[in-house]
Amino acid sequence: MANAFVGTWNLKDSEKFDDYMKKLGIGFATRQVGNVTKPTTIISVDGDKVTVKTQSSMKNTELSFKLGEDFDETTADDRKVKSHVKIDGGKLVHTQKWDGKETSLVREVDGNNLTLTLTMDEVVSIRRYVKAE
Repeated sequence: MANAFVGTWNLKDSEKFDDYMKKLGIGFATRQVGNVTKPTTIISVDGDKVTVKTQSSMKNTELSFKLGEDFDETTADDRKVKSHVKIDGGKLVHTQKWDGKETSLVREVDGNNLTLTLTMDEVVSIRRYVKAE
């Protein structure tokens, strides 16, 4: 099921990403860079391990995990979180918890388009990616 997400995805556009970063507690300067950066996300699957690499002019990150298992993650903005990723209704659902807070990152594929919905409390940001040729 995770194979639907495999590929190289380039950010096309974003809605309310600044609001989402603000809700996470990210500072003004970092948010300014984050708002203009167009990251590329590379998702691969090897057996039961999923790897998500994010490459941008600001920072590169790499995350490997097994679906359905909790793991420790250091986010691109240096938060230390407990993460859990599962497939739910054809969506890749990534939950991060830290300091009594929680956010979700939900990826959904439709053909050559990937939609990433970032939610924390009442703030919802949508980031749309298109598959690289």
